[in-house]
Amino acid sequence: MTTKKATAEKTAEKKPAKAKAERKDLTSLYPIIVSPVVTEKATNGSQFNQVTFRVLSSATKPQIRTAVESLFKVKVMAVNTHNRRGKTKVFKGRKGFRSDVKFAIVTLAEGSKIDITTGL
Repeated sequence: MTTKKATAEKTAEKKPAKAKAERKDLTSLYPIIVSPVVTEKATNGSQFNQVTFRVLSSATKPQIRTAVESLFKVKVMAVNTHNRRGKTKVFKGRKGFRSDVKFAIVTLAEGSKIDITTGL
């Protein structure tokens, strides 16, 4: 028969809690950043060490900062956000509605760089 103490020690050795916690943290950060923005205006921001992302509409600046820093392993200096309201458009005689979108312009520290053409 084993005692409760011996059983508790065996189960404590089996579980790498830290590795699971790190994976859980990263998976919670993925939904915050929806996609990078690849437009002429967003690409011109790379001259000033800026990257533009489409983000979750409920995301806050601190959440965006931690998501970018942990996913891309860079240092973020500033985060500016912009909410673009959806509007009604007509295409081939049919009315449609663009959805609301939130953008984040992330300014990186000197020496930090994100290559958005490669995946995570």
